[in-house]
Amino acid sequence: MIRTGDEYIESIRDGREVYVGGEKVRDVASHPMFKPLVDIRARIYDMQHDARTRHVMAYEEDGEWSAIGNKLPHTQADWWDKRRATDTLLEDIGGIVTRVGDETVGEMWSLFDGQDVLNEVDPQFSANIRNHISRVIKADPFHVSANTDPKGDRSRPPQEQDPDMLLHVVKETDAGIVVRGAKYETAAAYANQAFTKPTIANWGSEAYSDYAVGFICDLGSPGLKFICRTGFAGRAPAADYPLSSKFDEVDTLVIFDNVLIPWENVLFYRHTRAAMFMRATLHRYSAFAFVQRNLKLADMMIGVALFNARQTGLDKHQAVQEKLAQLAVYREGLNAHLTAAIALAERSPGGLMMPNQSLLYTGRVLACSQLHEMMHIARELCGGQICVTPDKADFDAPETKPWLDKFYTINEDWIADDRRKLLAFARDLLNSDYAGHRLTFQLFAQSPPFAHLAAVYRNFDWDGPLELVQKAAGLSENVLGKTTRTAGDSAVSQWFNTAVPSTAAAE
Repeated sequence: MIRTGDEYIESIRDGREVYVGGEKVRDVASHPMFKPLVDIRARIYDMQHDARTRHVMAYEEDGEWSAIGNKLPHTQADWWDKRRATDTLLEDIGGIVTRVGDETVGEMWSLFDGQDVLNEVDPQFSANIRNHISRVIKADPFHVSANTDPKGDRSRPPQEQDPDMLLHVVKETDAGIVVRGAKYETAAAYANQAFTKPTIANWGSEAYSDYAVGFICDLGSPGLKFICRTGFAGRAPAADYPLSSKFDEVDTLVIFDNVLIPWENVLFYRHTRAAMFMRATLHRYSAFAFVQRNLKLADMMIGVALFNARQTGLDKHQAVQEKLAQLAVYREGLNAHLTAAIALAERSPGGLMMPNQSLLYTGRVLACSQLHEMMHIARELCGGQICVTPDKADFDAPETKPWLDKFYTINEDWIADDRRKLLAFARDLLNSDYAGHRLTFQLFAQSPPFAHLAAVYRNFDWDGPLELVQKAAGLSENVLGKTTRTAGDSAVSQWFNTAVPSTAAAE
């Protein structure tokens, strides 16, 4: 059931129409802009077969092996397994990738939770989501998620401008729906399928809209065109830019030029209630993998900052230790939110095990809102040499090598070659085009900052603080209105008063 890397590579050689740098790509798998990420995705597939990592990356059920990342989460143990698998993957490849499938498949689980809503629209849509979740587990496709539209004039409804600015249905046929428009999607050019859905609810109070459509799109479908931004790979030697040459995930504008979506791939259509439910719960699961990757990014910043401080002997200075501690506080804050989100997990409406929503979404705000400050601290600790150090070619050239060996060697532990490698890695992590792109991507990858805070607002239990002040101030019961939970902190109440977490922990 789990694919090999070679099988994945062959699956994207399907004649798709891909453009980058103004030229049509003949073979996505071997093109220098895409090959580093294609090879990483192939490596992930192969890790599921490798005897050294198979027990971490895959699980066996009914005699068949499937990917841990695609497994429906029924217990807390499932989330620990997913967390361990992601850590194993990122440590194996030596960097961070954010669009490789495991962090987007969870968006379909939100619709699994919304089957009652889908049944009201059409029972077939509910069956479709169950079938596609099963297909992901069994067929192991490279699954991504298409959300963002070209926007257009956001002060006007789509009907009052070029209708293609938002993806919409233009025709129904016996075979399915025909859609037009465009979506931005990272990694679409080298993925197999995308969960495609509306990004904004710009249909007003209407119950039905041709723009309220969600479906699974086979990325080899006729009528699709992929227009990609130029990647960072190949711009400079990998020795000087070790991260951008390997881990730059190429973003794509996916054009839907009258693309047929078979009925069995349609998950909701026209009913705005289903679309609004999906948008409100979209990151219920996928935010976990998103925050976990920020945790690994924090580890990388701590590593380069501490190495740079130690190799020059500055790590004993109190001011340096204080800045390192700030990085550690950020890192452990993310770790605490992830750990607590599992420890205080909740049952979803569909019966799945859902990370504690308030804690998870709060962790996401911490991860994104503080990232720029943490990068600045790490950059300050690394010092100005990350922006002035010559390239590897100068360290190798006979005329310049002796001088660079002299001035970049500190002692027998830190010779010039290791210092150059560390500074090149830090430069690419904190000071390059790739670093700037990652900072902006993390800010908007799942949703913009205001939507991050809106998710916290929707999931935080406001009754606890109200009841505390009502009792402490001696206010009457009238001021509370209708409460939604038992007294006390909701997470603690859940831990002690319900069977869900304790049962899951035992499992």
